[in-house]
Amino acid sequence: MSDRNHSLLDTILDVFVPIHQDGHKFIGIGLLVTLLGFLIWDPIGWIAAGVTAWICYFFRDPYRIAPLREGLVLSPADGRISMIEKVRPPAELGLGDAERVRISVFLSVFDVHINRAPVAGRIKRSVYIPGTFLNAALDKASEDNERRAIVIETPSGQEIGVVQIAGLVARRIVTFSQEGEALGVGQRFGLIRFGSRVDTFLPPGHGPLVAVGQRAIAGETVLADLKSPEPEREARRV
Repeated sequence: MSDRNHSLLDTILDVFVPIHQDGHKFIGIGLLVTLLGFLIWDPIGWIAAGVTAWICYFFRDPYRIAPLREGLVLSPADGRISMIEKVRPPAELGLGDAERVRISVFLSVFDVHINRAPVAGRIKRSVYIPGTFLNAALDKASEDNERRAIVIETPSGQEIGVVQIAGLVARRIVTFSQEGEALGVGQRFGLIRFGSRVDTFLPPGHGPLVAVGQRAIAGETVLADLKSPEPEREARRV
């Protein structure tokens, strides 16, 4: 009986996801507006309460189970894989002119927006670039939009580029980790508020193990395996 009760309790508690501290001030503002709304006119209060609930949902920060095997490159963001292309990395990453596979994950306003380290290593480079706020799903957003470029150097010396790109709705890139800081795989390193995109640049000569259209989970979905000779996987919608 106790095992059943414990299992039921765990199931109920799993519904409640922790909220990242960056969202606390927005939730506080929402609660204040909700209170004032009910004092003025009930419908305003209910609308404000709905918006506040959505803010809680947006800033959710669920726990993730990150695979630890060396060589795996995990998704830094939740969302849909919108592009996989071989391109020259942006100059701000300082990764040279050799083409690399770029895997782009588009985050809608309904996705978890906490970004996680795709590999364990040291932040070798972290650069903020001001810009516009085009739709993050567009290819040109990688060159025109506000963004932060990060290079993580693994213990074996390989360099992984990660670019956080603000979008049409996203207007703020928040960074938790600084240049020179060590990151564990799957560790939270930043977030982008309200819709965005995150690009991952693999080392030259390595391909993806995911496909366009696939859903990615930050800190869990394997984008690539730097120690495997497995070719790029074929996939289709079913």
